[in-house]
Amino acid sequence: MDLSFELTPDLAIAFVTLFVLEIVLGVDNVIFISILASKLPVEQQAKARNLGLTLAMIIRIGLLFGATWIITLTDDVFTAFGRGFSGRDLILIAGGLFLVYKAVTEIHEKLEGAESHGSGRIKTVTFGAVIAQILVLDIVFSFDSVITAVGMVDNLLVIIVAVVSSFTVMLFSAKYIFTFVNRHPTVKMLALAFLVLIGVFLIADGFEVKIDKALIYGPMAFAILVEALNLVAKARQEKRRGAIEPVHLRHAYSKADDHAAVAAATSSGPDAGAVGLSRKPVLGTITQTDGHQEPAGLG
Repeated sequence: MDLSFELTPDLAIAFVTLFVLEIVLGVDNVIFISILASKLPVEQQAKARNLGLTLAMIIRIGLLFGATWIITLTDDVFTAFGRGFSGRDLILIAGGLFLVYKAVTEIHEKLEGAESHGSGRIKTVTFGAVIAQILVLDIVFSFDSVITAVGMVDNLLVIIVAVVSSFTVMLFSAKYIFTFVNRHPTVKMLALAFLVLIGVFLIADGFEVKIDKALIYGPMAFAILVEALNLVAKARQEKRRGAIEPVHLRHAYSKADDHAAVAAATSSGPDAGAVGLSRKPVLGTITQTDGHQEPAGLG
């Protein structure tokens, strides 16, 4: 890989193309990092998102310096079912399975999981566990991105600048992407469905089943367009008839609350990032039913 730099029209076009590509790939990364981070207490969510994106950038740059090693991963490690599997194939298959598993699990928990205030058993999640999952996710996305970048540009300095620039944009926009995704449950489900699609694509690529990327990004673009039209229609409907309450997704993790997280992410007041309890007492009324006194309301 070449570290020298000489600005030419071809190099400038390659930089812009790679920069846009890194942002497109980075949005998927940010969305999944935000979904994982939303399981944490509100005060730890921004820290997890920023740390996750920083690790993603470091891993990607590290893999770029190891581009020569990555190229050697195309050699077969073993043979099974009449075909050889290289190191690259194994990483793509394992990463694709991880994405499919995590995305399907998240969809199940959001739709079928126990309510956080219910009597069922509630899962707990630690900061370290979330960062570990984000780290695996970063490696999966970074590996695929590095292979694409190396195939497009042979100037290492240009690739590094494009990666750092795109991740700077992602770092500053992560808060707003996180807020938007959590404010609209249908967008969150759509993002998780996209991750399933990307996971299947990686698995197929690992088995050397070539799928045209247009067949992946085409339906994704169409789905985003449809969802955007739905959101516009909903906004107009709310303007005419008042606010419409969205579907509330379930929380299988204690301390996970989208409303508190969104409020903390968007607040600019002195108590931003904190959720407190009211000191006002909760008063209930006593009603008479068949000669027995029963508390009403929260009593």
